[in-house]
Amino acid sequence: MTLADVVDPSVYAPRLTAADLGATVPDPMAAPPVRWGVLGAGNIASSFSDGVRLRTRGSVVAVGSRDAAKAQAFADAHAPAARAHGSYEELVADPDVEVVYVATPHSHHLEHALLAVRAGKHVLVEKPLTRSAAESRTLLDAAREAGVLCLEALWTRFLPHVAALRGVVARGEVGEVRTVIADFAVLKEFDPQHRLYAPELAGGALLDLGIYPLQLAHDLLGVPDALTARGTLAETGTDDHVALVLEWSGGRQALLHTSTRVAGPTAATILGTHGRIELPHGFFAPTGFRVVRADGSTGEYTSPQGEGKAYEAAEVARLVAAGATQSARHPWSDTLELMELLDEARRQLGVVYPGE
Repeated sequence: MTLADVVDPSVYAPRLTAADLGATVPDPMAAPPVRWGVLGAGNIASSFSDGVRLRTRGSVVAVGSRDAAKAQAFADAHAPAARAHGSYEELVADPDVEVVYVATPHSHHLEHALLAVRAGKHVLVEKPLTRSAAESRTLLDAAREAGVLCLEALWTRFLPHVAALRGVVARGEVGEVRTVIADFAVLKEFDPQHRLYAPELAGGALLDLGIYPLQLAHDLLGVPDALTARGTLAETGTDDHVALVLEWSGGRQALLHTSTRVAGPTAATILGTHGRIELPHGFFAPTGFRVVRADGSTGEYTSPQGEGKAYEAAEVARLVAAGATQSARHPWSDTLELMELLDEARRQLGVVYPGE
């Protein structure tokens, strides 16, 4: 059995067809309005809420935190018209909330997303969807039973430059993609209290940073036949320096790196039989890329700028309006495939979270 055999696509939905690969991304302002409840009041929730407020027709109508004062301060700064709730239970019970955005640490995604699903709310859950594939199946099965939308907030999948990049690949401008090289590494001094080094929060470089290079390789080449992970662990037992080699049939491969111990380029290169695509620092956020063809010709793409999380918010709004429960651009099958790959990498590295 290979890694590609783990997820049954008939259960968790197919990928996009070849005809969809070059599709353009609509302006987020063109999406219908939707009323958001934000569960968690940290930094990523701040940028998401700003994106909704400034770049979509939607609105954040409620914010939930275990600290009522923190919820109110968040609302004042990022969603002035929102109600502040002093518990997550109050947030998901708010009758004005259509979709709950879960922005708590990885360790609590399952618990908090299930709260929303069981309250009959649609959910957008920060990446990774949960700590493991087993937890993700639990959540997705609950969403299916409840008939609500559930989407992993892997915002890169919905950005204009990624759609343009996939179009370049689909048209064969660089030939057959043979190698994907990508890095996401940040220098963060060891602090056992910081979430990146806290196993009880499902910390580590892989789930927080490494998912971005991994999803790029997966997006372009699918599920690999083999994955090799090598790296080191911090004193707390979280992964802090990891190299991944992914292999597909025909000699295709991906060379991926993530770390909290070094300052990496956070860039990516896609190598094809007739050229390459170069993505600069911040390849996972709104940016551009350069195409260098074997005949010496070049081309460049520049993405619209601004808070990129507006694009995933707009995708949710379109799906809710259509009565859909998952996105064709990032279906449940993709989420599970990525979680299986992360599980396998953690297994090889020896990373185990409390309660597993």
